[in-house]
Amino acid sequence: MGILESLKGQVIVSSQAMPDEPLYKEECMLAMMQSVVNGGAGGLRVAGARDVRNAKNLGLPVIGLTKPDKLPENWKEIVYITPGLKEVNDLIEAGADIIAFDGTSRPHAGCTLEEIITVIHKAGRLAMADISTLEEGKKCAELGADVISTTLAGYTLESENSPEGPDYELLEALVQNIEKPVILEGRIWEPQEVKKAFALGAHCVVIGSAITRPQLITKRFVEGI
Repeated sequence: MGILESLKGQVIVSSQAMPDEPLYKEECMLAMMQSVVNGGAGGLRVAGARDVRNAKNLGLPVIGLTKPDKLPENWKEIVYITPGLKEVNDLIEAGADIIAFDGTSRPHAGCTLEEIITVIHKAGRLAMADISTLEEGKKCAELGADVISTTLAGYTLESENSPEGPDYELLEALVQNIEKPVILEGRIWEPQEVKKAFALGAHCVVIGSAITRPQLITKRFVEGI
């Protein structure tokens, strides 16, 4: 069974922390990854070569990406997820099975989306395009991306009309308009939201904050009082 086939119907857990957060420490991040694997995660989405290497030892498919240590104030306007070929090659060297990259219409520095996908495929890895609109998803599929994810819906200027919760409308449009597997990612907090995603045709679902960001989970409860 191929990697994408093994992920069908699975929950992938995004295990990430920023360098200024307590859980960013290597031993903490590894413990988090081990915990979600014990809980039944079907795959891991992690940031940076260090965490990719550690995740590879846990026996599940690994989606690798890179992010800056601190997001700039204009993050909605720029590419920051695996922005160039250096980052792609770092993730390939670390052993990521799937390379996630910014597949939006925003300009990439020093390379094109086609070049990113080509480098990933030459290394024998799968290319995952994180997009924010239907048009971006269709474009990345045409360029050869192996899987399309709604990761950036609501996080770009082009997708500011995205709902506060999971973007089911975008998911459904992608499923109906492209022939590549589609992943729902972004603002998923409840099990029933995962069930709805699969009912609409999602290949798999990525969950991050609701599982692996204690400060955001705590804040949600505190603000709900």
